[in-house]
Amino acid sequence: MQRFRELSPLKKKEATFGWKLVSPAIILIGLFILYPVLYNIYLSFFEVSLTPGVPNKFVGLQNYKELLTDPTFWNSFGITMLYVLITVVGSILVGLGIALLMNKEFPGRGIVRALILFPYVAPVISTVFAWQYVLMPLNGPLTILLSNLGIMDVTKDLVNDPNNAFIVVSFYSIWKNFPFIYLMILSRLQSIPQDYYEAADIDGANGWQKFHHITLPELYYVIGSLVLLRGIWNFYKFEEVYLLSKEARTLPIYLYEKAFTGLPELGVAAAIATVLFVVMMVLISIYVRKVLKW
Repeated sequence: MQRFRELSPLKKKEATFGWKLVSPAIILIGLFILYPVLYNIYLSFFEVSLTPGVPNKFVGLQNYKELLTDPTFWNSFGITMLYVLITVVGSILVGLGIALLMNKEFPGRGIVRALILFPYVAPVISTVFAWQYVLMPLNGPLTILLSNLGIMDVTKDLVNDPNNAFIVVSFYSIWKNFPFIYLMILSRLQSIPQDYYEAADIDGANGWQKFHHITLPELYYVIGSLVLLRGIWNFYKFEEVYLLSKEARTLPIYLYEKAFTGLPELGVAAAIATVLFVVMMVLISIYVRKVLKW
């Protein structure tokens, strides 16, 4: 406030105008993000009543105690962390590899570049149904192919088998989301000055040396930011996993079941959401400081 008083009239006018511009965004963030987060934390300390007229019962940390002593929670937590690791690393590697290929000149490159985006822009429900059909027992094209190759029995249900559902949803996530990675990396590749590579050619550098000493350092912050974004999105991923196979027991699925199936436990569900939020904030802060160094 003291600094504001010391500003010249013109600077005060500019500062006031700036606050007027950002205030709608601040209000919307408060209404649609901050308030729900705080209200969720508030509910996590109560046994939430679903009966009209019956007040919520304050239980303190009981919901958290119940949650942290539940083996199902820890199993879902481990599955979620593994899911994030596999899908983020997989989509980054696939996206990087295809971006490197699409950065080279060849006939029909423009058409291929556009087709690669199809999995990402296609509706989730459509691609999920397509995957379920391809992996259908007895009649699924991929199931029949794997059976003919002697890899698995044609009657095996990969989607709804608890032992295989995690693998299926992980591959689906990589396939669905790698085009976004590819597009971001390709745009950065095309902005790298060709002079760097020409100088490396003069010095006798091979393909790997050029990739390691020129391409990869130029992509460091792009890939680092993509890992952060995909990690956040996949940590909370619900619709893809739920629609494809409910047998992949990630934390969002566990939260949904606590909140909306059987006898709803909204207080416990709120505690799960709070734990998810805290874990993600801790991981983000560590990643940003240690990797991105912002």
